[in-house]
Amino acid sequence: MKPITQEWVDKAEGDWAALGRELRARKAPNYDDACFHAQQCAERYLKARLQEASIAFPRTHDLIDLLNLALPVEPLWSALFPAANAISGYAVAFRYPGRSATRTEAREAQRFCRTIREAVRLSLGLPVG
Repeated sequence: MKPITQEWVDKAEGDWAALGRELRARKAPNYDDACFHAQQCAERYLKARLQEASIAFPRTHDLIDLLNLALPVEPLWSALFPAANAISGYAVAFRYPGRSATRTEAREAQRFCRTIREAVRLSLGLPVG
């Protein structure tokens, strides 16, 4: 694996850990942050796969755009569109006043993120789990 790919994976795993901590928090869990970290984890994993395949990608938080870029090397990832679509907006949806994430939304974000995380880890030859 390329060193820069590993850096993307490390950052994605940091988001995965933060997501888990927020969902396990007994006092004052921050579901907004959980959703944000779910989106960021998925985004960074997709960027890791693109990096490993030497596919250039723009500075974007849009998981659909990133997934479309990956399809030539991972055609079966078209099955990831529902998960990517569901959490793509979480990069900004809960960062501003007006709406806060619920525990249910945070758990759903974790589930969608896990789907993308596992697909990329499998593709990169990393342990899934």
